[in-house]
Amino acid sequence: MASKRIVFSLLNRENLSPLIQRPSTAFKTLQLGAAPRSAVRFLAKLGSDVAILDLLEPEVSIADLQNTYGSRIRYYRTDVTSEREMNGVFSRVVEDFGRIDNCIPCAGLALDKPFLDHTWEESRRILDINVLGSFFCAQLAAKQMVRQGDGGSIVLIASIAAHCAIPAQRVSIYGASKAAIKLLGKTLAVEMAPFNIRVNTLSPGFISTEMSRQFTEIQDVFRKTPPLGRIGEKEDLVMAVAYLLSDGASYTTGTDIAVTGGLHNGRIDI
Repeated sequence: MASKRIVFSLLNRENLSPLIQRPSTAFKTLQLGAAPRSAVRFLAKLGSDVAILDLLEPEVSIADLQNTYGSRIRYYRTDVTSEREMNGVFSRVVEDFGRIDNCIPCAGLALDKPFLDHTWEESRRILDINVLGSFFCAQLAAKQMVRQGDGGSIVLIASIAAHCAIPAQRVSIYGASKAAIKLLGKTLAVEMAPFNIRVNTLSPGFISTEMSRQFTEIQDVFRKTPPLGRIGEKEDLVMAVAYLLSDGASYTTGTDIAVTGGLHNGRIDI
């Protein structure tokens, strides 16, 4: 059987050099929005087996993806705020796949609401999912990678909200949670380096998804505010994730890639 591999390209894989030479199990914990769905397809297309953790059933057909790309893809119903469920699911993933090479914790919850109106309950919920859910997902993956003894890659999902206030949105507790993830990536990168486990973060800006298109009143903000003058596409995120998971990033750890069209740096024009 040919070894599975990930290559860093959306083009014909036969014309490109592989960036990952060994079989790879990409482990994702996510809410299956448009961008994560694209990531699952991309990783499967490039030969990676994928375990999906989500509280809701995927809106995509797992069987169709497996038939199309020839990779093993499995869904595990999981509440990332439950210690019991997380421990049990990680054990099942290792039993089913044999190993974990990559982990992308991206379960998240956002709240657009004035700071003065935030409640304790909703703020705790966001921190439980966004911070603790990602923290312990990364921890469980790292424990397995340490047992395997040959390293791995973890990509934590931060946000432009971890860098700056977002135009036309009030997301104070969400921004605080994602700033925690951004710093977590740096501290874990140093701590896990002796095990050859790389930890990086990705900070998406305005991305064109089914969800973002629902905000019809601020579409002009999405398109015109970034210095590059456009909204981001799902592929912009997917390609950045592919790089961070690949051997091409073997000397990259503790780095945040801001996929924001430059908006996290500010603006000159007003």
